[in-house]
Amino acid sequence: MKRRLRKILVALIICLAILSLGIGLYLQQPKFGTLPEGVRLERINSSPNYVDGQFQNLVYTPKFTEESSSTSALWNYLFTKKERLVPTDSIPTIKTDLMTLDKSKDIVIWLGHSSYFMQLGGKRILIDPVFSSYAAPVSFVNKAFEGTNQYTAEDMPEIDYLLISHDHWDHLDYPTITALKPKIKNVICGLGVGSYFEQWGFEKKIIHEADWFTALELENDLTIHVLPARHFSGRLLSPNKTLWAGYALVTPERRIFFSGDGGYGPHFKQIGETLHGFDLVIMENGQYDKRWPYIHMMPEEVAQAAEELKAKALLPGHAGKFAIANHPWDEPFKRITDASQNKNYKLLTPMIGEPVELENQQQVFSRWWERVK
Repeated sequence: MKRRLRKILVALIICLAILSLGIGLYLQQPKFGTLPEGVRLERINSSPNYVDGQFQNLVYTPKFTEESSSTSALWNYLFTKKERLVPTDSIPTIKTDLMTLDKSKDIVIWLGHSSYFMQLGGKRILIDPVFSSYAAPVSFVNKAFEGTNQYTAEDMPEIDYLLISHDHWDHLDYPTITALKPKIKNVICGLGVGSYFEQWGFEKKIIHEADWFTALELENDLTIHVLPARHFSGRLLSPNKTLWAGYALVTPERRIFFSGDGGYGPHFKQIGETLHGFDLVIMENGQYDKRWPYIHMMPEEVAQAAEELKAKALLPGHAGKFAIANHPWDEPFKRITDASQNKNYKLLTPMIGEPVELENQQQVFSRWWERVK
């Protein structure tokens, strides 16, 4: 009996060793990236936002409420009954030919979730592109809704500036970035995020990492402000080793704000006052939950933040492509529409791929989600 138990124990140890080795080898894949080190880490250590080995938010920001935890949130996500998490119908989209757009026109095109193509001041800008059919380390998690994955790297023209808000899988996609590599002239990101791009073969000279409240003036007539967001970072292990951020893009004619991911906080009012308002704010509006109210905004908070940013127009995103939270897929669009009634800004609700012409104040968009089951 003892010999049999010993054999079973040895077999279990061998299985665990093989499993550990397999996981270790899997985590060595380049898509997981590498942590900042050397000169990059020295620069990070000098940041006032980096404390005790991790980046911190401007205000205290727990991931979950006191009543919740990561375990209960995961249990809820996996086992709680979900209502209309994914649409039954295909999402309607427009496939705009980005190659033939007039570069002199200022245009923003939502590419789904938090991905945006932008023409501003004659420059082509791409934000958080995710062209894969999933937003996770494995292909069977967070699959894109049917019809939403219309764009590929081949559809993109040369990109003057690639902006990355943070390193989460639904914002920094390894297959997309590597496919886009020959077309990207400059990368703009928060401190530490450049370690991914350097590992993935990008030249150091085109990677521009910055701390919050930094203004990058890489050429005349375009200033890119790296700004705070209330969120967190981490690809899988080792949380908050890279900085999450929002951006303001300023030309002589336009002022555009992109929130990145994050919860509501006093930074919106500060940004609105410091940068004197915006023609357009592009805001996270989806993947929220009452269990994590500090790291993702409710739609009503998005509306309040847009007011505090002194926005003339609001373009909501972070919804309509992936189901990362347990709310109905179309609820963010319904709630932001209701919350935007009688506000000082104009709500813009384009379909994926539908151009928003920044000079056209009369442009009207449909409530396209109402036609989708």
